[in-house]
Amino acid sequence: MPRLVAALRGLAVTAAAVALTTAAVPEAAGTVPKADAAVRGDTQTAPPEFVALRDVDPTIRQEMRYFTPHNFMGVRVTGYRQPLCILTRDAARALHRAQVSFLRRGYTLKVYDCYRPQRAVNHFVDWAKDLKDQRMKGEFYPRIDKSTLFRDGYIAEKSGHSRGSTVDLTLVRLPGPPTRPYIPGEPLRKCYAPKAERFPDNSLDMGTGFDCFDTLAHTLDPRVQGRQLANRLLLKQGLERAGFVNYDKEWWHYTFTPETFPETYFDFPVSRRALDGGH
Repeated sequence: MPRLVAALRGLAVTAAAVALTTAAVPEAAGTVPKADAAVRGDTQTAPPEFVALRDVDPTIRQEMRYFTPHNFMGVRVTGYRQPLCILTRDAARALHRAQVSFLRRGYTLKVYDCYRPQRAVNHFVDWAKDLKDQRMKGEFYPRIDKSTLFRDGYIAEKSGHSRGSTVDLTLVRLPGPPTRPYIPGEPLRKCYAPKAERFPDNSLDMGTGFDCFDTLAHTLDPRVQGRQLANRLLLKQGLERAGFVNYDKEWWHYTFTPETFPETYFDFPVSRRALDGGH
């Protein structure tokens, strides 16, 4: 009988998912080890619980960094076929509620990353193992030895982003002109430098840039004071009121709870086609 129950439960796993049990590991830019990531079902199509954020709230700005080479790897990440924020419907609606509140105060949310497919997470792991590839060190991990990224939790063994309710985001004071595009090969600027010396970003000064592999990016790092701390708390408190929980080692990282898929990891690509059933 126990074997039969286990088999029936296995049949109930959502299609297009990488079904894994959650473990107590940091959820940074992490992955599931390939040997354990048994992809099941159609990995090209999103379940109906996923939506494009733009369809729920077109006012939230999107600067999808992993579709561009302006990230810690310096290349477009595998699985990002369009610069599109995809989330579970519950998370997208909660983000809309937060946005309404921020708009009233003269700010807008801006997302850097939303749902992240397993193939992207695997790309992160492959990059982290290649110690020769240091092309973006000068901006994203100037004080970190790349060989310690796994040990220090900057590249984790699984990513909550793949469950669809986690988002990386910041705040922009309106009207806020768009951030200029990154030019591959341009001089790199330390992500923890003063705002005027970092890569230009139209967001509020949070003390570091997005995806800064540094302890200064910890949400309540005691070195962050004054306006920078106030900005982090403005973001944190507004999102918490909407049901989001912050990952304390990344000021930009929030997960809506309860999650729609708390133990399921997906691998469909970031694209409209995936949301439309592959058509």
